[in-house]
Amino acid sequence: MAHTHSHDHTHDHGHHHGHTHGHGHGHAHSHGPETPHPSQSAPWSILRMTVLSRLAAALAVSAGLWAVVLLAMR
Repeated sequence: MAHTHSHDHTHDHGHHHGHTHGHGHGHAHSHGPETPHPSQSAPWSILRMTVLSRLAAALAVSAGLWAVVLLAMR
């Protein structure tokens, strides 16, 4: 014999927390709530570098990593 039981009531405690649940950026949004944030210009991008400067940066990073490896093996 199965016993079923339902609790259909709400829990309203009658107090207000006094704070908002927004994201608090401190600036007004200039886009609608259904659209994503507008893009911002990046101060630096590897995609805007020339091929030679990308190679130089890759070599510098590689040399730095090899220096860490060689120092760890000492």
